[in-house]
Amino acid sequence: MKIIETKVFKGKNIYSHKMCIRMDVDLEGYSETPSKDIEDFNDNLINMIPELNTHRCGIDEERGFVKRLIEGTYLAHICEHITIAIQNKLGIDVHYGKSREVKGNHYYIIYQYLYENVAIESAKLAIDIINALINKIPINYDERIEYLKNILKDEMIGPSTKAICDYAKKVGLPIIRFGNGDFYQIGYGKQGRIIESSIGTNTSCVSVDISCDKMLTKELLKTQNIPVAQGFKVRNIIDLLKCAEEIGYPVVLKPQYGNKGKGVILSIKNEKELLIAYKSVKDKFKDLIIEKYYVGNDFRVCVINYKVVAVSLRRPPHIEGNGINTILELINKLNESPERGEDHERSLTKIKIDAEVIKYINEQGKEINDILKEKEKLYLRKNANLSTGGEAVDYTDKICNENINLCIRAAKMLGLDICGIDICTEDISKPIIHNNGIVMEVNAAPGLRMHLSPSEGAARDLGKEIVNMLYNNNPYNIPVISITGTNGKTTVTRVISHTLSKMGYCVGMTSTSGIYINDECIDSGDDTGFESAKSILINKDVDVAVLETARGGMIKKGLAYDLADVSVITNITQDHLGIDGINTMEELCYVKSLVGEAVKEDGYVVLNADDYWSKSILNRIKANIILFSKDSNNPLLKQNKLSNICVYLENKNIVVVNEGKKHTICNIDEVPITLGGKLMFNVENILATCGALVGLKIDYCMIKNGITSYLLNSDKNAGRFNCYNVNGVNVILDYGHNIDGYNAVLSAVKYINKGKLYGIVGIPGDRSDDMALEIGKISSHHLDYIIVKEDKDLRGRKQGEIAQLIVDGVKKRDTKKKYEVVLREEEALIKALNISQKGDTIVMFFEDMAPLVNIINEFSIYKDENSYIDKSISN
Repeated sequence: MKIIETKVFKGKNIYSHKMCIRMDVDLEGYSETPSKDIEDFNDNLINMIPELNTHRCGIDEERGFVKRLIEGTYLAHICEHITIAIQNKLGIDVHYGKSREVKGNHYYIIYQYLYENVAIESAKLAIDIINALINKIPINYDERIEYLKNILKDEMIGPSTKAICDYAKKVGLPIIRFGNGDFYQIGYGKQGRIIESSIGTNTSCVSVDISCDKMLTKELLKTQNIPVAQGFKVRNIIDLLKCAEEIGYPVVLKPQYGNKGKGVILSIKNEKELLIAYKSVKDKFKDLIIEKYYVGNDFRVCVINYKVVAVSLRRPPHIEGNGINTILELINKLNESPERGEDHERSLTKIKIDAEVIKYINEQGKEINDILKEKEKLYLRKNANLSTGGEAVDYTDKICNENINLCIRAAKMLGLDICGIDICTEDISKPIIHNNGIVMEVNAAPGLRMHLSPSEGAARDLGKEIVNMLYNNNPYNIPVISITGTNGKTTVTRVISHTLSKMGYCVGMTSTSGIYINDECIDSGDDTGFESAKSILINKDVDVAVLETARGGMIKKGLAYDLADVSVITNITQDHLGIDGINTMEELCYVKSLVGEAVKEDGYVVLNADDYWSKSILNRIKANIILFSKDSNNPLLKQNKLSNICVYLENKNIVVVNEGKKHTICNIDEVPITLGGKLMFNVENILATCGALVGLKIDYCMIKNGITSYLLNSDKNAGRFNCYNVNGVNVILDYGHNIDGYNAVLSAVKYINKGKLYGIVGIPGDRSDDMALEIGKISSHHLDYIIVKEDKDLRGRKQGEIAQLIVDGVKKRDTKKKYEVVLREEEALIKALNISQKGDTIVMFFEDMAPLVNIINEFSIYKDENSYIDKSISN
């Protein structure tokens, strides 16, 4: 068994609404071999991975998967379960998976993940286990699990970040992770807020740098009469001893720049201990400081938005004797608690028995193998950091007002809107200024774990506090509109964007022509996939995201956004069948319906009530539905007028029925891109656009303003029925690339053409042979003279292959039809312009528009930028 390809889906996708990975595998001759026929396979597998006993599998009963193994199941299915079980063993809560045959030994396996690198390596291990069991060769499973744990440690979301993200999701804000580090964006566009651990978007970098410098922090706090420990920077041994003498023992030695208690040595009682301590840390840390050591309890005060929101008493890790177990055994027993993890993945951290622990045990007159008396308490470290095994007790309700005000003053002095202030005092309920207490440190990016799940006392929802601060107590996201379909999705995307732009919004738009921010193109090309959408969602200028979402992008990478406010499915036709494993209309509908499924519960899905396949996915939609139709008597509209919003054409008026009330937006003659209703495909597009804007709760007069000011020209609607007057010859450029597109455009041209009709035709090479033949027949039916061309990108075809299929279609319908083959687009247009006469019309279905517009400009002796069609056509 070996891996062919791996695809990672970071959002909702055609396989699942969960994050998942598709791994294509080659079973190398074992596609028909069930597990029961592989000697010792089942028993060895379950012995190695007992977690598989918990898998209920598709039969949904205890040990369901084991039952499948005994009955005989196949390797792809087994690999799916092993991959999930390995992730479960690592403490990752994933459950979803499936496997399917592609052809012969080629299978794909889908499995859920939370951490990409861990999941990919888990799948590799699953395959290695299967191969090892089949070939009866040893595999060091435990060693590989340890390797995965190390990957997980680097990739895992920390408890502080998780708390913030969890609350953001709770209030409907999506999350985007940047890379595999601690950087996350909450929300989209202008409402995007970036966090790094517990550092927020507005946290000052200067303030963070100041807090990292413990000496500078002390100096600034002293200016505000906040008590701090007397201390000095240490430059050498002489300096060290001199400063210690001035301060007076006991002292503390610690790095000037440090965190998590690393390098801190407490309660140094004399010169000998000081020299030993200095020697142990001087080479590890560049800058050291020495301070007066204060006796007292260790409190952490969390300040968010200059309010004290949580206080914890931190206790050093300790054990209590029972008269039976040794100190070592008691530590191991303590570490077995399910609350303790290797790092920050649990509420507490395991106690690592290192030199510092041994030393402190010895200082208390004990050895690691001594037995403690019953109820005898032994502390294992001097410091109380959670990262080294300490515990926390909630004291939020016990801190006095004087200490609250002092902490707020300290946070404001450093300019930290989120910080953790470490205080040493016997009693936090009494003012430290009168109780021999001090502020030890002020920490940027404070760990929230001690407050989120303390060992004792109430948990504090600091994720809520931080999110509310980031959004001024009003967390909300920008609207997201997603548009898909076979035909018309680009035009609908553009008209929606145009309308919202006229209302003053900064619109981020993706389309087949590029990525646009506030009408500025930041990338040109077909930008209808995951990465293009993501570029809009993380752009801080964007007020609203309008995303053309193509079939190919959904199949390859899934959706970049979490949930849309409004989605539009213009129609679903047979274009692209036979590509990317989508071979039937039912499969294509399944793909397209993803856009309709990924909508907020109170959002809207706009569907074409005139389109058979669009209606077939109605049962998959959970959000509100808006139906549109060219026919006011459409049966589906009549059934749904009371329960759904409907948009339709009635006596040439665009009508909306909403909450039982009927509203007329405008007459279709007022909408330029419909040419007075002659371009029926654009009538449909405008109805879909109106539906989307109604779903966004845009005022009807604003909708009218948008759709009546959008012109049929290359500036606003490049590639969609763009019309030019070239010395009296009417040239129409359109990006039509399928059967419906050709029928729609050529049927419309019949209404406006008065002379001879020339057509320059071609389709992308990845379309089917049948489609190419049909395009030839359609062209033969509508056109007087046909020029067949090909795209530069042949998409796997041989040169001339697709052109010949179109020619065959032309001949099938009319053997006498005049045609010629000119493969290059530019040459084909020049040919048509040279042979056409004044009053004739040229319709060109193109691949690349820019060179064609240049040719048109070179040929033209008359050009009106504001005219979208020659007067001779529209009269």
